[in-house]
Amino acid sequence: MSRVYNFSAGPGALPEMVLKKAASELFEYGNAGMSVMEMSHRSKEYIAIITETEERLRRLMNIPDSYHLLFLQGGASLQFAMIPMNLMTNNKKCDIINTGAWTQKAVVEAKKFGKVNIAASSEDRTFAYIPAFERLALDPDADYVHLCYNNTIYGTKYTGLPGTGDVPIIADMSSCILSEQYNVKDYGLIFAGAQKNIGPAGLTIVIIRKDLMKRVPENLPSMLDYRIHAENGSMFNTPPTYGIYMAKLIFEWLEELGGIVEMEKINRHKASLIYDFLDESMMYRGNVDREYRSLMNVTFTTSSPELDAKFIKDAEKSGLVTLAGHKTAGGMRASIYNAMPVEGVEKLVEFMKDFEVKNR
Repeated sequence: MSRVYNFSAGPGALPEMVLKKAASELFEYGNAGMSVMEMSHRSKEYIAIITETEERLRRLMNIPDSYHLLFLQGGASLQFAMIPMNLMTNNKKCDIINTGAWTQKAVVEAKKFGKVNIAASSEDRTFAYIPAFERLALDPDADYVHLCYNNTIYGTKYTGLPGTGDVPIIADMSSCILSEQYNVKDYGLIFAGAQKNIGPAGLTIVIIRKDLMKRVPENLPSMLDYRIHAENGSMFNTPPTYGIYMAKLIFEWLEELGGIVEMEKINRHKASLIYDFLDESMMYRGNVDREYRSLMNVTFTTSSPELDAKFIKDAEKSGLVTLAGHKTAGGMRASIYNAMPVEGVEKLVEFMKDFEVKNR
């Protein structure tokens, strides 16, 4: 069976050349005489892998020395609790901008550790937009402002950041990290699960400004303490070794491509192919206000749920899989992460055009 075009929101597609390289090194990595999966994380071979992985990501994102880069486990969902446990400690208050399921989950966890102020919400229109910054009810005494830069489920993204003064911004970038250029210095902390643009599920990236470590209380469980992970070079316990190795291959691929500058050009082109067609179509409707459209997750519907179901079924027969929208949103969702080639998006648009003609 030939490979399909996988539009899954996560775990997402991986670059074919990365998969092939991983396959070639699966049985034996270099001259180690064993697979990466079998290596001691304390071995010189693995220390070289994790060191190179960090160096490559720092180059790609231009991460300053004033930030720790941590390789953790537990997914982005664990960060919803770790962040307030570690950082909501001065005034025990935080602001959260509610733009969908992932910020709603963050609210639930943060409330266990202090007061949560919903600075704004787009729930009134099923999260089809990002709240206007001038309408944010921000608390100047908040320990941080939490936002989800790209909403995987509803297909929205930020196009800028609110002014928060000295209050650090915490950004969930699980579904958009490495997809476009970001200025790391604009954030107090960035976190991301790996399974969209970094590699297979199991690894979580945390980029945290070093001065924020002063807020970490002394009585946290060791595995939930950013300070301990930083002091131990992400090796307080056995890290997700193979996930980190796969991230290294992804970062190599990105650098060879031309880095995030080039990746962003490709992503904007892919997204425009679909959005331009949606705008001219008589059958399909995009779910998100134009100015907040995601580069990574394109959500849309046809004229009826029945036709949506037929679209998904027929697309799968054409090798275009996992296009069903999230259960809370319905319709369709094309996740076009970094690894989705332009050819896959072109084939999807061709199918959409043909389906529209046949189902008028």
